[in-house]
Amino acid sequence: VGIDRSALSQLLSGVSTRLPRAETLLNIAAEFKVSLDWLLGLSQDEGVTGEIRESLEIEEAPDGFDRTLLAKWHAEAAGTKIRYVPAGIPDLLRTEALIEYEAGITNKSREAQAGETQYRIDYTRRPETDMEVCMPRHTLEIFARGLGVWDRFPEAERRKQLLHMAALLDDLYPTFRLFLYDGRMRYSIPYTIFGPYRAAIYVGDMYLVLNATQPIRTLTSHFDNLIRAADINAHEAASFAQKLAATSFPSGSV
Repeated sequence: VGIDRSALSQLLSGVSTRLPRAETLLNIAAEFKVSLDWLLGLSQDEGVTGEIRESLEIEEAPDGFDRTLLAKWHAEAAGTKIRYVPAGIPDLLRTEALIEYEAGITNKSREAQAGETQYRIDYTRRPETDMEVCMPRHTLEIFARGLGVWDRFPEAERRKQLLHMAALLDDLYPTFRLFLYDGRMRYSIPYTIFGPYRAAIYVGDMYLVLNATQPIRTLTSHFDNLIRAADINAHEAASFAQKLAATSFPSGSV
């Protein structure tokens, strides 16, 4: 890698504060096929040889889930914890009817959304999966009442959705854990943290992607604080969904 024994001994001694030259760092990265970000401790992703990745990137979200970076990121993060704050009903917990309804009101491909849902279910069933989801309790309560974007989704289908959710939560526990917090006390934008590798913040039809170690740690701390603030814990989430399904709400109630 272009470094003599004397310089190498100084670098490895732990006493010297001397740093390798940029040329030497590039040679080391090339030799071991890692990125400079990983070599310098700026990222947990080894990445492409000699490439310094941007700490913040913008990625557009194409229609086909199997063609998106999300599928790739899930695969890369296998065996690590994935933390997920959804924008609405978590993707993998949706029924076919809800997928079709939401695809219709957002003008998105039903097939793509169904593919994403099935991928997430299959991914969550893997024995090495560890996924935590945290969202406002009021999202489910608003859904159960048929308010907001779900005002035209039939009541019978809403009940089926809640029962479907309860069954999946029970089936996938403990590898998939849903926590619900009071949305009046806490707020969060939707995002997903893929282990120590990256975080993707959802902003509609695109993602803001954080690659640097420190921002990922900060967002992880934010997620952990949401978990601590939860008033419905993971072992209670299925029962909560069942109770909502069994509740009759007055028309237009809040």
